[in-house]
Amino acid sequence: MGAGKSTIGRLLAQELSSTFIDSDKVIEERSGADIPWIFDVEGEAGFREREMAVISELTQLNDCVLATGGGVVLRPENRECLQNRGVVVYLQTSIEQQLERTARDRNRPLLQTANPEEVLRKLLEQRDPLYKSCADIIIRTDKRHPRAVIQEILRQLKQLSKQPS
Repeated sequence: MGAGKSTIGRLLAQELSSTFIDSDKVIEERSGADIPWIFDVEGEAGFREREMAVISELTQLNDCVLATGGGVVLRPENRECLQNRGVVVYLQTSIEQQLERTARDRNRPLLQTANPEEVLRKLLEQRDPLYKSCADIIIRTDKRHPRAVIQEILRQLKQLSKQPS
């Protein structure tokens, strides 16, 4: 959350002449509601069901850069789809950077609490090992210009393509 998935994803797609897709936006468009509303009405479990269906579908597309919600790795089915159908880039960022980037964003239901820092710490503790388990590339984004992050991803993608299968 707040690692720059949408910004970096959009720029990376442009650089690769690919289509950019944000899975959260697809969920919102298909449900006709924003994510906080889905969380309010269906709970996190309902949202995760919607997310799993969308991830299963979108990971079958070719030539696209897919930005996912931060909790996508919670379901083994999602991790499997991501790992088996593309290159997974984990944009790693500090709690401090996340707080700074999400401070005024009311579209993040998990952070609508008295102590968002504590929530982010717990989420990182839970999710970080899952992200690492399925990532082909891990990039730190703290205090880095998006273009620098893109160049690092492109460099690592080139290295991956040179490795024997």
